[in-house]
Amino acid sequence: MFDSVDALLLARIQFAFTVSFHFIFPAFSIGLASFLAVLEGLWLKTGKQLYLDLFKYWLKIFAIAFAMGVVSGIVMSYQFGTNWSVFSDLAGPVIGPLMAYEVLTAFFLEAGFLGVMLFGMERVGKKLHFAATLMVAVGTFISAFWILSVNSWMHTPVGFEMGANGQFLPGDSWFAIVFNPSFPYRLVHTVTAAYLTTAFVVGGVGAWHLLRDRSNLHARKMFSMAMWMAALVAPVQIFVGDMHGLNTLEHQPQKVMAMEGHFDSHPDGAPLILFGIPDSEEKTVHYAIEIPKLSSLILKHDLDAPLAGLDTIPDDEEPPVGIVFWSFRIMVAIGFAMLGLGLWSLLARWRGGLYRWSWLHRAALVMAPSGFVAVIAGWVTTEVGRQPYVIYNLMCTADAASPLDAPAVGASLVAFVLVYFTVFGFGTWYILRLMSHHPHTGEYGVKRGDTGPIRTAGITPGLTQNPGDPDTMPRNREEAE
Repeated sequence: MFDSVDALLLARIQFAFTVSFHFIFPAFSIGLASFLAVLEGLWLKTGKQLYLDLFKYWLKIFAIAFAMGVVSGIVMSYQFGTNWSVFSDLAGPVIGPLMAYEVLTAFFLEAGFLGVMLFGMERVGKKLHFAATLMVAVGTFISAFWILSVNSWMHTPVGFEMGANGQFLPGDSWFAIVFNPSFPYRLVHTVTAAYLTTAFVVGGVGAWHLLRDRSNLHARKMFSMAMWMAALVAPVQIFVGDMHGLNTLEHQPQKVMAMEGHFDSHPDGAPLILFGIPDSEEKTVHYAIEIPKLSSLILKHDLDAPLAGLDTIPDDEEPPVGIVFWSFRIMVAIGFAMLGLGLWSLLARWRGGLYRWSWLHRAALVMAPSGFVAVIAGWVTTEVGRQPYVIYNLMCTADAASPLDAPAVGASLVAFVLVYFTVFGFGTWYILRLMSHHPHTGEYGVKRGDTGPIRTAGITPGLTQNPGDPDTMPRNREEAE
């Protein structure tokens, strides 16, 4: 069934599909890990049971999201070796060590403390458990640090030397590779997006429960915290996004040309095209709605500043304009919608209606998944805008693929689609089910088995030999009988 399809196209679709699924979960778990650390810190500082209840409520959701993120991420390395072996061979000396550092620092840190965070609340001291929660939160940030460093180097490659066999070899300074020109902007922009994604999920869940019961103190607290985050961080994210755009204009101008829909150069100031239908064949944007010279003001801070267009770029080096044009607008529109909801919440807070304004709660509920849509749209803008290169201006995507036949790639793509929608669909359904439950006093958190963690052999060593062990002792009279 795939004989007539291009193997390269299938490989690109497969990677886009799997990485989009994967990106959803880290975007959530990065922000949620920090939110959990804040909740536990507030509980330790104030002693209020409400913060502990919210910590346990969201801890269950974090455990599932984190697990799905880890599992979906394994497929990325699989595809590097199967569908993109040429890229792995030539770029491996640079990107391989960076990805190894992600495992050695972030993943090991998370794995070492995750068990204590999930199951150690009643088994270690409060301060030690809080330290474990902090380490997991720090681990998620370090993971984002290394992965974004790798990806950013592919956009702005520096600090390398070309080997005799065409390999990219590290130069004299790894610092230049890690902190490549686009990395600081992409790191701040992505991590901030993760925090906003989590804030709007938390706010949406809080709004859902407020619509059902306005007196629920737990729902009030999570909604209030989420709206503070939206009001304070959304404008910061818009500013960071603008700085990232200016950096992109400097290092990847054709990506910005595609984002703006500028097929033609504008020597006397470029318009901002709000909407339209890009046509790469005719090199124009049909039915364009535009504001004169505003694009030059945004990108150059000068109404009359000249801006080059795609007419200065060879046709075979142009990114797919239609996809980049619309994904960018989706991301920006959601960003301003987040800002609007944050400002609306400030007005409601000032007027004493934060927990009474039903339309605010409905809007927050509708906006709950907006962060996921925004991060995927941002990823599409970034990655599709880099085309036709996998390493910008140095290696084309077509030259990075493995020499595979289309049926081989297509078979694995079908398998991934079926497995992903089944496994992660069920996981997402279970997370939504947990979110639908009212947060209440005495949340139980993540449950353990009655005899501790399950052993693969089905046997708990020393269970019968140590009857005094807490795991083997009855917890109440009924259990003893």
